[in-house]
Amino acid sequence: MNAGVDLQAALALDRADELGSLREQFALPRDAGGSELTYLCGHSLGLAPREARARVMEEIEDWERLAVHGHELGRRAWIGYAERLAPLLAPLAGALPDEVVAMNSLSVNLHLLLASFYRPSAARHRILIEAGAFPSDRHVLLSQLRWHGYDPASALVELGPRPGEELLRAEDIDARIGAEGAALALVLWPGVQYRTGQAFALEEITRAARRVGASVGFDLAHSIGNLPLALHDCAADFAVWCSYKYLNGGPGAIGGAFVHERHALDASLPRLAGWWGSDPGTRFRMSGEFELTAGAAGWQISNPPVLSAAPLLASLAQFATAGIARLRGKSRQLTDFLEAALLGQCGEGIEIISPRESAQRGAQLSIRVRGGNLRARRVHAALGRRGVVSDWREPDTIRLAPVPLYNRYADAWRAAEQLAGALRD
Repeated sequence: MNAGVDLQAALALDRADELGSLREQFALPRDAGGSELTYLCGHSLGLAPREARARVMEEIEDWERLAVHGHELGRRAWIGYAERLAPLLAPLAGALPDEVVAMNSLSVNLHLLLASFYRPSAARHRILIEAGAFPSDRHVLLSQLRWHGYDPASALVELGPRPGEELLRAEDIDARIGAEGAALALVLWPGVQYRTGQAFALEEITRAARRVGASVGFDLAHSIGNLPLALHDCAADFAVWCSYKYLNGGPGAIGGAFVHERHALDASLPRLAGWWGSDPGTRFRMSGEFELTAGAAGWQISNPPVLSAAPLLASLAQFATAGIARLRGKSRQLTDFLEAALLGQCGEGIEIISPRESAQRGAQLSIRVRGGNLRARRVHAALGRRGVVSDWREPDTIRLAPVPLYNRYADAWRAAEQLAGALRD
């Protein structure tokens, strides 16, 4: 057992945690007997903010009370609902308010932005992604390549770790971008790799892509709300994200997108336009002419789903209170504590495949259970029976995410203790 890593240490850290009171702002799941579960699955679905119910009910009440007039007279007028979210999302994206927009879902937003930023030619049409990318991204890219008439077998370039390694090396990403050179049209990369939790240096990837003349975009599904971002400063062309993981927006919550300000009023960029992307000052003249809205909002297609967006307002208020820098500081300490507890209690029964340096990973540890697929599955099932909510990735990996908004050091300790018991089971 690592010195200083035990239950008493966890409880002492929780007592000293200046962000600990935020946990009370979230509803914690319970088992059939009413006991609180140890929830370490925020990388898959974040917990419900307690204020989410009130925000949704207020919109339903305004709908019942005002009907169509809720668009202008509701407590939060529906016409400007997306605009309410942008100033709260911008600090988490490291962006200007006009560079972000809440809209659609991640995959829909990716299609919309690829319509503008993937402009292939016979000479330059290849797309670089990570091998083992989240399936939804790969599905989008394959369909885009086929839509443009290119064979994914040659046009989709997938870069994986070196043989025998789990993590991608920064120098290998840079080298592959350079090697593709003038044939490369787009680099689409995650901020955090979903399976391993590895965090990437987005500025370096952007610099390498722009050096060869390629567009660059990021999938931030596992990044936004997890670690600080600086999309404006790194000068990426675009980014997309969902809001139901670390942003706690609820299942199927409205997603988001970033478009750098240099593209704010570039009418030469082709786009799949919709009414809500037109200038709000002239939108309701119904002229039939598309007058472009400046910034990321110009990529909107339709008005936002208010009942889906309302919970996100409740969650983003907690981020505004805490600040992403303080949350990241706790996240690193909490994940380090979980790592030490796992290694101390589970020993040779597991292998942690996430980066060992906390600066190089998000709020996640991916744990390979030794002994093969069947044993790993049984361990994961036993962990669930012991009251720890985690998730599973084939063929043998359990993912644990200690989220600083609502997880405690005691949760990390208990997860390690129960995993050790599940290994014995």
